[in-house]
Amino acid sequence: MLKFLVILCTFLCISKRAFAYIDPGTGSMLFSIVLGSITTVFFFVRVVIIHVKRYLFKKNSLTSRKHQFVVYSEGNQYYTVFKPVLDEFESRKIPVMYYSSSSDDLLFQEGYSYVKVAYIGKGNKAYLKLAFLNADVCVMTTPQLDVLQLKRSRNVKHYSHIFHAIAFSYSYRLFSLDYYDSVLCDAEYQVPMIRELEHKRKLPEKKLPVVGSTYMDFNKQRLKDIKIDKKTNLYTILIASTWGEESLLNKYGEKLIDQFLSSKYYVIIRPHPQSFLVDRNLIDKLQKRYKDCPNISWDMSVSSNLESMAESDLLITDWSRIMVDYALLFKRTFLYTGTNVSNEVFDCHDLLDPYKWTYDVISQIGKKLYPEDMGHVVRIIDEIKNDVEYKEKLDMANEYFWAQQGRSAKNVVDFLVDIQKSLRGN
Repeated sequence: MLKFLVILCTFLCISKRAFAYIDPGTGSMLFSIVLGSITTVFFFVRVVIIHVKRYLFKKNSLTSRKHQFVVYSEGNQYYTVFKPVLDEFESRKIPVMYYSSSSDDLLFQEGYSYVKVAYIGKGNKAYLKLAFLNADVCVMTTPQLDVLQLKRSRNVKHYSHIFHAIAFSYSYRLFSLDYYDSVLCDAEYQVPMIRELEHKRKLPEKKLPVVGSTYMDFNKQRLKDIKIDKKTNLYTILIASTWGEESLLNKYGEKLIDQFLSSKYYVIIRPHPQSFLVDRNLIDKLQKRYKDCPNISWDMSVSSNLESMAESDLLITDWSRIMVDYALLFKRTFLYTGTNVSNEVFDCHDLLDPYKWTYDVISQIGKKLYPEDMGHVVRIIDEIKNDVEYKEKLDMANEYFWAQQGRSAKNVVDFLVDIQKSLRGN
């Protein structure tokens, strides 16, 4: 029935000929009824399926044992977030269960004694299992808990969200943090954003401890082991783009890169790993165009970007959060284009001043590039690369975005242990 309704609606929408007349008002109403019915049936069927699966799999392994602490990771991309936390649990000899959706998760190889590890599948398979989780406290980076496929388990007393990078929480999708019991904040600036959304949506207040960033602490420590192998003595520009139609390389690729062909600068181009799937034709085209250019190289790594950041002297990006990592870890400035993507599907849409937190600080430590600037980027770099004003403000940004530096893992585990004790009445 559902498939029939979907096919019927699709046919009505794409058909080029119609042999009957429907006036605009009636037509709009009918289409609204059809689409509304399809949506209602679709979600009704999904709810039924979820309940049936819960009944059939209610004795799965995740309910067979009650855990004090559970950490769930979607994969190796969050290794830098969770390793400091698991290391801290291990050093305190506190048992914790670590579930991952990567069968080759690097944390499986750590040889922990108090951290038990297990692979639980990907996507819906993992989410179904997590719906039966039995634990006092569960920590995840996964957004939109109880909004999309990932449902709260009745047997988990407290869900805690941890950011996977220095994050503007308003840039998450709608309702991403609404149904967590706590959010582990990188710094104080995140707190008022979340409180404003709670107030507007009439949600109970979450616990919002400012613990610092495990991701940043890990990378800062890791920088000590990175050997910088500069390919040239030239001043080096890192072009780091996100992916999709509004990304830097999609909108300005050739126009931007061509300016450096006869310049005194060396350029490293690092596409977002997702570009290799979404923008594959563009990447191939650009690589072919610049393959014989001696002052242009590519970083095609899908894992760490620290090496390229360390090798460069200035960053050009779009709206990627790499700009904050770059400024905080290396104390270097950047150029950024921003984005024209609609904010209607993001939490910032529900904030009174959605971009206040970005413009207040980002605009002081980096320079925004407007469309009319894109043909003069080399000249702009010449003007700002030695600008003392930007460098002086980087220290301010460091404190603003990244609190409790070097203490995040301890703070996270302290908070989780206190929560678990309060749940047990200790």
